[in-house]
Amino acid sequence: MEDTKYGLIHIYTGNGKGKTTSAVGLATRALGHGLKVCYSSFHKRPELYGYNEIQSLRKLNAKVLNFAKGHPHLDKSLDTNVIKKEAHEAIDTLSDLLKKEYFDLLIMDEILISVRDGYLAEEALIEFVKNKPENLELILTGRGATKNLIDLADYVSEINDIKHPYNNGIQSRKGIEF
Repeated sequence: MEDTKYGLIHIYTGNGKGKTTSAVGLATRALGHGLKVCYSSFHKRPELYGYNEIQSLRKLNAKVLNFAKGHPHLDKSLDTNVIKKEAHEAIDTLSDLLKKEYFDLLIMDEILISVRDGYLAEEALIEFVKNKPENLELILTGRGATKNLIDLADYVSEINDIKHPYNNGIQSRKGIEF
């Protein structure tokens, strides 16, 4: 079988658990095959919450970046204008990085939250997607994927919460939910 590179676009969206987990799983697979991976996250604060999957990706030699740290909905001390500025700067930073360094796979984890909540203009993300390197496989995750982004994608997986232990009072568990 011929190993042809297409550089397809994946979207993992929906209100269910597993969007980041799916993206990290694909990154692990890619790294296991010797591909070069860049994982970037948005609205996460690894210094507070751990996100040990990020540490695992680092150990496997993925490049790991974190942008627009936190979300004003969860942390009222954050300035929405700062988060908006950081989200737009992240697009520029990633665009510049892709001109200087080759990657087979780029994950933009929770980037769809930036668009959904108005921290990043949908047009800015669409332009980024349209101008990505031809052979770059791109994964966008987060709730609220827009129709325009879905139309651009090659894969779209909607992960829905049908049943979750949190609804029965079971708190998030280390190593399972975080």
